[in-house]
Amino acid sequence: MTSFDASPQLNVWRALLALAVVFVMLATSGWTALHSHRGSSALESSRSAWDHGSLAGSPLPDTDSAPSVVARFFASLDAGQRDRLARSYSLAVGNMNGAPVTLRYRANRLALAEQRKVELTRMHDTRLSPLGQHEAGRRMHRYEALLEKGRKILAFDPLGGGRIAEVVGDLDTAERVSVVVPGVDTDLLTFQRTAKKYTAPVGMAHSLYTAERQASPTTRTAVIAWADYTAPSGLGIDSATAMRAEEGAVRLNALVRALPGSSSVALYCHSYGSVLCGVAAHELPSRVSDIAVAGSPGMRADTVAGLHTTAQVWAMRDSDDWIQDVPHLEVGGLGHGADPVSTAFGARVLSARDAKGHTGYFEPGTDSLHNFAEIGIGAYGSVDCAHTDDACRTGLSGGSSA
Repeated sequence: MTSFDASPQLNVWRALLALAVVFVMLATSGWTALHSHRGSSALESSRSAWDHGSLAGSPLPDTDSAPSVVARFFASLDAGQRDRLARSYSLAVGNMNGAPVTLRYRANRLALAEQRKVELTRMHDTRLSPLGQHEAGRRMHRYEALLEKGRKILAFDPLGGGRIAEVVGDLDTAERVSVVVPGVDTDLLTFQRTAKKYTAPVGMAHSLYTAERQASPTTRTAVIAWADYTAPSGLGIDSATAMRAEEGAVRLNALVRALPGSSSVALYCHSYGSVLCGVAAHELPSRVSDIAVAGSPGMRADTVAGLHTTAQVWAMRDSDDWIQDVPHLEVGGLGHGADPVSTAFGARVLSARDAKGHTGYFEPGTDSLHNFAEIGIGAYGSVDCAHTDDACRTGLSGGSSA
C-alpha cells in the first residue's frame, strides 16, 4: 500500500462532512422544531385588491413602488382618506414600506383583529383535527397579545409560520434606531415568550431599549424587533445554507431604506440572523452605522472587508455558546464561512461576559447587553472589549456617553 498526504481537496471534503455531521447531531438532539405551514394568502389578496383599487377615481400606486413614491402619495392625502385605505386594505398598508409608520400600526391592528376572528372560527371547526384546532387556538391567543394596547406592529403576515415586526419607542422622532435580527425558529408563535423572555425578539428589543435609555436618557432611541423574514426551522439544511438569509436580506434592506427621518441605524444580528446581516451588508444604505453579531455561525465572508460595508462591524461570543463547535467554513453553499470573532476576520470583538450561552446575549446585567446599548447610543468609547488590549475601540470616537 502506498502512503500519501491528504490533498487540500480531501481536507476540504472532510471538513464539509464534519460540518454536515454537526448540523445533523444538533438537529437530532432536540434543536429542530416542527412548524405548521398552513396556507393563507391574506397579504397577497390585500395587495392584489390594492393594485386594482382606486381613490377618488384615481388608481393607487403600485404596491411595489419605491418607498419615496409611497410616502409622497400618502402625504398628499387627508386623514380621512388615509384611514379609509387602512381599513380597506389593512394588510397591504400595514406592510407597505414608505407608508407613515403610525398608519401601518393602525392598519396592522385591523389586520390582526381580522385574523383573530379567523383563528377563533378555526378553533371550533370540526373539520380540523384536534391538533389543527389547538394550533388555531395558539395563533388566536398570540394575535390577542399583539393587539394589547400600546403595541406598535410595523409588519404582519399570517402566511405559514408568520412574519412580524414590532417597534419599541418612537420611530418617527428617534435619533438612533436599533434593529434586532433573530435566528432560527423565529415566527409568530416564538416572537414573544413569557418564560425565558429575553431569548425571543420582543424580549430582546425591550431589554435593549431599556438599556439604551438607562445609558443615555436624553438620546431619542427606538428598537425594532424584526422577525419579518422566513427563518429556518431548526438546525437542518436551511440553516446551513444562505437561502433564507438571501430572501431575508432583501426584506431587511427594504425596511432600513424606508425608515422615517435620518436616524442612524444599528443592526443586532443573533445566530442565523448574522448570516442574513452578512448577506445584506453590501447593499445596506450608509445610514447603517453598526452591525453587531452575537453567536454567529459566520457572515458569508472571509473578512470584514469582504462584507463591503461602510458600517462598523462588531462581534461577540459567550464562552459557553455551542455555536463555537460548528465548523466555520463554506463549501458548495454549505456553511457560513469564517468565524466573526477570529482575529483574521477583523471585526471589533466585544466582551460577552455572563451572556448565558447561545440565547442569553440580551439578558439584563450582561456585558453583551451593555455593549449593545453603548453601540446603540453611539458611545463607542464605553464598550468593553473581549481582550485586555482594548483593540475594539481603536480609531473610534464616542458619541453620547453613559
